[in-house]
Order: sequence, then C-alpha cells, then structure tokens
Amino acid sequence: MKKVGITGGIGSGKTTVCKLFEQLGVPVYYADDRAKYLMQHEHHLIDEIKKHFGAEVYTDGQLNRKQLSEKVFKDKAKLAILNSLVHPAVFHDVAMWMAEQEEKKQPYSLKEAALLVETGSYKDLDKLIVVTAPLDIRIKRVSERDSINSDEVMARVKNQLPEAEKVKLADFVIKNDADLEHLQKQVIAIHEQLLA
Repeated sequence: MKKVGITGGIGSGKTTVCKLFEQLGVPVYYADDRAKYLMQHEHHLIDEIKKHFGAEVYTDGQLNRKQLSEKVFKDKAKLAILNSLVHPAVFHDVAMWMAEQEEKKQPYSLKEAALLVETGSYKDLDKLIVVTAPLDIRIKRVSERDSINSDEVMARVKNQLPEAEKVKLADFVIKNDADLEHLQKQVIAIHEQLLA
C-alpha cells in the first residue's frame, strides 16, 4: 500500500481536497483531528500537557484549546514543547491506522497534516501532495472559519514553513485558487496516477 501525505499552509483547503479523495473511496487520516482526540483521551499525553502548561488548560476534564493556544502560538519555545508531546502520540496512532488500511488491501491511504514537512514525517511516506492557494485567499478563509482577525491568522501562518518550501518537496501540487470543479479534476488526475 502506498502511504501518501497531504499538506499545505493554513487555509489552503487541505480538508476540502481530502473530502474529494474520500468520495473516491480513499481512506484519510486527519492528523489534527486525531491530535485533538488524543489530547482529550490519551492519559499520558494529558498528564504531560498539564505538567508543562498548567492544570488550568483542562476544565472539568475538557481541554481548553483557546487557553492552550494563547500560551503556545506567540511563544515558539512553548509551541515546540507542545509539538514534542503531541507529535509522537500522533505518529504512533497513524502507524496503527496505516497498518489497518494495509490489512484492508487499500491501494493507498492519505495522511493529512499541516506540519508534515516541518516535523519531517513526510520522509516516512511514499508520496507527498501539497495544496496551495494565494495568501490573501487563505487569510480570508481562516478568518471566516475561525472568527479571528487577519493578524491572528498571520501569526499562525508564520509558524508554518513557507508554501514554496513545501512545493519543492511535493510529488504532486494541487492549486486551490478556482472553483470546486477545477479542484476535482486535479484530485482525479492524482488519484489515477496513484492507482497506476
């Protein structure tokens, strides 16, 4: 089974692209969603987060993501600590998931993650898809999606590798700067190449 990574900057439309692959029957592992799940259910990880960021980041057993975000997004050292806790948990989780997909005889599976390149985990995959979109479109999408202003979006963008650096490593690039039909054509073309 081919292990394919899919990444792109915040607001590039990775999730939309993944949903199109899912419509073609391709299993997708959403790393950010699983990270959120693990931060809520993986006891060892919860204990480590409390140790480094204070017990107050959990309220009545629920992770207060807004409070944790405020602590890490403006402080690169704290963000690095959080990533050093969460990424190994996700790495273990995705390995088990990939093994399940292989047992199901899937021709390929997708691992969607914002920081595939930054963490170096793309090196463990067979192919890499990078979703791109113009920065102004990305800022608008994230501002609307997360109800935040453009300065807050830019703070997140600055925590990611520039798009051009990711594109250099890509086996496939999807340009998400037009309509859904344009996006579907690109997804189908890549899907056919991956099945070939």
